Amino acid sequence: MNDLPPIGRPAAGALREAGITTLSQVAAHREQDLLAMHGVGPKAIRILSEALAARGLTWSRSPS
Repeated sequence: MNDLPPIGRPAAGALREAGITTLSQVAAHREQDLLAMHGVGPKAIRILSEALAARGLTWSRSPS
């Protein structure tokens, strides 16, 4: 089930390529780890952060 918010084609493609298709999977990573992916920028991170917060989820604190 893909429950990711619309974050733009490059960012969505980067996450999909990494096997990340759900917000729960996003929450298993640190912001800086996803930001380091080619195609994932600050705007995508902001959108993902808002979606995580809306679900009561947070970013991981440990390296993925």
